[in-house]
Amino acid sequence: MTPSRPRDLLAAAPLQAVAPTAHSTAATPYELYGELFVAVQMTRVFGDGKSFVDARPRSAPALIRARFEVERRGSGFSLADFVHAHFVLPEHDAAIGPQLGIREHIQALWPLLVREHAQAQEGESLLALPHPYVVPGGRFRELYYWDSYFTMLGLVADGRRDLAEHMLANFAHLIATHGFIPNSSRSYMLSRSQPPFFFKMVELLHADDSAAGFATHLTALKAEHAFWMDGEATLAPGQAHRRVLRTADGALLNRYWDDRCTPREESWREDVLTAEAGGRTPTDVWRDIRAAAESGWDFSGRWCADPADIATIETTALAPVDLNALLGGLESAIALGAARSGDTVTATAFDARAVARRRLLQTRLWRPDVGHFADLNWRDPLDPRPLTAAALVPLYLGLATQPQADAMAAQVQRHLIGANGLLTTDVDTGQQWDAPNGWAPLQWMAVQGLARYGHPALARDIAERWCASVHRVYLATGRLLEKYDVAKDRPGGGGEYETQDGFGWTNGVYVAFKDGLLKAPAA
Repeated sequence: MTPSRPRDLLAAAPLQAVAPTAHSTAATPYELYGELFVAVQMTRVFGDGKSFVDARPRSAPALIRARFEVERRGSGFSLADFVHAHFVLPEHDAAIGPQLGIREHIQALWPLLVREHAQAQEGESLLALPHPYVVPGGRFRELYYWDSYFTMLGLVADGRRDLAEHMLANFAHLIATHGFIPNSSRSYMLSRSQPPFFFKMVELLHADDSAAGFATHLTALKAEHAFWMDGEATLAPGQAHRRVLRTADGALLNRYWDDRCTPREESWREDVLTAEAGGRTPTDVWRDIRAAAESGWDFSGRWCADPADIATIETTALAPVDLNALLGGLESAIALGAARSGDTVTATAFDARAVARRRLLQTRLWRPDVGHFADLNWRDPLDPRPLTAAALVPLYLGLATQPQADAMAAQVQRHLIGANGLLTTDVDTGQQWDAPNGWAPLQWMAVQGLARYGHPALARDIAERWCASVHRVYLATGRLLEKYDVAKDRPGGGGEYETQDGFGWTNGVYVAFKDGLLKAPAA
């Protein structure tokens, strides 16, 4: 049987393909506007599909839909004019600020990136949050999950601990409200999360006594872990449910997932066209695209059977090394927090989980044939997954053996070092999370991990290369950017949208490097 064409599938049941998630409490733009939404996105009224899903309606969504059904039949109807008449479109948040010295510039940027949204309006996608927060910048006008940890590094270093604490409180609020932390504070992202860095945020803000911080936030930490492990109790070998899986021989690991299997609302047209380009069932393609968005690595040849063809994306077939390392860190944090709280039963259980996770990382996600960590294709264990910068996350969290860390250092020097820092991967596919691009969070985790395992010279070299390039590009452009070309002094490229400026995690990592590793004299 030939899989349904994406447009035929959507036309046949424009709303049936979307089921509310277990914790969803807000309707998405697709659910609110139906055929109007599809028409706007598929005819590309806006160059960036995120513009429409971030717009605010001028009246009730039901009224706008009714008017659309009437007016679309009239002669001379203009969809673009209709949208502009009925929606307030978002402005492009270009956080430029005065061009000062780079450190002064970053300090001037922090207030420009602060947003407050304590009261949601009917029909808008932005979720209400009780406290101010820092956005990444550019088209990213909302609170993002894993971005925020790296932004918080800089806030703390720059004396804006108040903002960092507000952001932590917002994330705790999201867990209490939705049962997990969504990709961002938008209704259309309530079906997926992002790499679980909440425990690292707690650790950052309780640096003097992390166990006390974990105890304070124990309920939230356990709730986030339960979200990632939902369904584990009933899994048979070779089965998966949402974000948890069992390999054929019974090993318990995690994967990225999304609870919806439609095109992403912010990139609807792009996802429809991607599914049309392949021969797979469209809903499978969309699920894997969305799962890659949960990873934060959207997109990379890392997720694809053919790295050069995004239509071969197979994210849900992979147990990612970075996700499983982060969940091992979360399990250790829960064990420490429970022990401090006097809950010995929970402490023992989660310590055992952390030990088991570490063992699996060191065996199942380690490739002894080539000497590096890699994702595991749980459906095909013989699939040789490639080296990526994600392989350094076990070092960052202290979950590698010393021989593994030494081998990883050699792999980094051989394959991932560029003139301007750490490459994301060693293949150039045209996707943004591949060569020649480098990303601030990956520089931070690699540097911290290598230094932790006795490779301070290599760690310092990566940090120096990265910071020097960020500074040179700043002097040339006046901008702090989302990503950089690790081979040349210029903005990174590729992917679905232009490189954005602001930029939260670049600012945070640059400041943290300068005030930490690079402030100390070289060994």
